Amino acid sequence: HSTKAVAWEPNKPLVIEDVEVAPPQANEVRIKIVATGMCHTDLYILFESMKKESFPMILGHEAAGIIESVGPGVTEFQPGDKVIPLFISQCRECRFCKSPKTNQCEKGWIETQHVLKDSRFTCKGKKIEQFAGTSTFSQYTVVNQMAVAKIDPSAPLDKVCLIGCGICTGYGAAVNTAKVEPGSTCAVFGLGAVGLAAVMGCKAAGAKKIFAVDINPEKFEKAKVFGATDFVNPKDYDKPISQVLAEMTNGGVDYSLECVGNVEVMRSALESCVKGWGISVVVGWTELHDVATRPVQLIAGRTWKGSMFGGFKGKDGVPEMVKAYLGKKLLVDEFITHNMTLDQVNDAIELMKHGKCIRTVLNPFPQ
Repeated sequence: HSTKAVAWEPNKPLVIEDVEVAPPQANEVRIKIVATGMCHTDLYILFESMKKESFPMILGHEAAGIIESVGPGVTEFQPGDKVIPLFISQCRECRFCKSPKTNQCEKGWIETQHVLKDSRFTCKGKKIEQFAGTSTFSQYTVVNQMAVAKIDPSAPLDKVCLIGCGICTGYGAAVNTAKVEPGSTCAVFGLGAVGLAAVMGCKAAGAKKIFAVDINPEKFEKAKVFGATDFVNPKDYDKPISQVLAEMTNGGVDYSLECVGNVEVMRSALESCVKGWGISVVVGWTELHDVATRPVQLIAGRTWKGSMFGGFKGKDGVPEMVKAYLGKKLLVDEFITHNMTLDQVNDAIELMKHGKCIRTVLNPFPQ
């Protein structure tokens, strides 16, 4: 039995419940969640996409923990291992896993869409949907071994949990997907955890100018910590932000990254790129609207691409990012603005809804 924050229905507060977590079956592991971050995608599922058929559900997908038990056939992990669950699996066998071009995996939860009858969670006689194959707003979760990364045993779990989503997503979008070059000019739209990680990635790649773009000026001080050189608030101008940036950069930036999940902002980010070689990466998650631009934007030589989990293959990339943090080459602590217990999950949701936090880390096992 495990304490979990259950989303019984969309657009309602989560409820702390006692949930039964089945033992791991073949190729599965049961993980004790030591720390879990709250990511905006959790809010998106709860308040924006609101697909009725997905509820009841346990949210949370950015976490770190310790293997509690393993099912038959699991050789890669043993009880006591420190791990980060992955919402993008790495089976190492499908055509995507075998290609260096992508981190998509054919065996992932998106493809196999865990149906309710397969869920390892039961509460009040009802099966509870597992979100992103992880469901980390809980004391224990059960995950397929393809979707778990083993990390350095010395890593502090209450910090590195953020490497399970936000930090890899933003940082990798800059270094792996955009492939930002030294001496280049970048613009990052949206300065939540993902945007700040993108700023950090641009800096690590050697960008000389990094424009941080947000309508909340309170985010600018934080962006400076991660390497932003210039700050632009679209609300300060009476012309489109793409025009503002073009005027500041002799025609547009070399790279732009949209870290909001808003199709209008995606368009602005593309159109802020310089013609000829500008690259714009869509990082923010949304499935609700089409994204649009005039074809001439692309005909003129801009590239529009997307990035999931920063292009990192989970089992390979996550342990490396944890090592980079332990080697002081990656900022992680600076993202954490609040620490709470799991039963304060609704307070954490309110903070994020109103832009009052960067990351809140929740502890499912308060002392």
